[in-house]
Amino acid sequence: MQKITTFLTFNDKAEAAATLYTSIFKDSKITRVTNLPDGSVMTVEFELAEQKYIALNGGPHFTFSTGISLAVSCVDQAEIDALWEKLTANGGEPGRCGWLKDPFGVSWQIIPQNMSQLLRSADPALAQRKVAAMMQMQKIDIATLEQA
Repeated sequence: MQKITTFLTFNDKAEAAATLYTSIFKDSKITRVTNLPDGSVMTVEFELAEQKYIALNGGPHFTFSTGISLAVSCVDQAEIDALWEKLTANGGEPGRCGWLKDPFGVSWQIIPQNMSQLLRSADPALAQRKVAAMMQMQKIDIATLEQA
């Protein structure tokens, strides 16, 4: 049983965000929508890859910061490319080192599942080159890190 649930407070786009997220990730679905007396959406409960989340429409005084992000461990470059494209579409913003902000302002890290291994080396100079290469990237390019 999952004991900790991530709670995302949006201005007024909770349902749109949950709909986007559940359309992108496998094993994902909206499980419940709670409306206010006027019929507007208050909360949206959803699952991404079988992890539970709750999205709330909290009003204009709520915004997201890069101080917290959702990290996705991708199996290959194709998955990185697909998620990057979908999460930066329609107003999303690419960041550095595999980070991006989606159209709702939520920060994501779209990284290979073997990221720490890609950056590691017994040779300190090689490890430094790999990290330097990553620091120049927006979307992570696995082949470039392997060749650094």
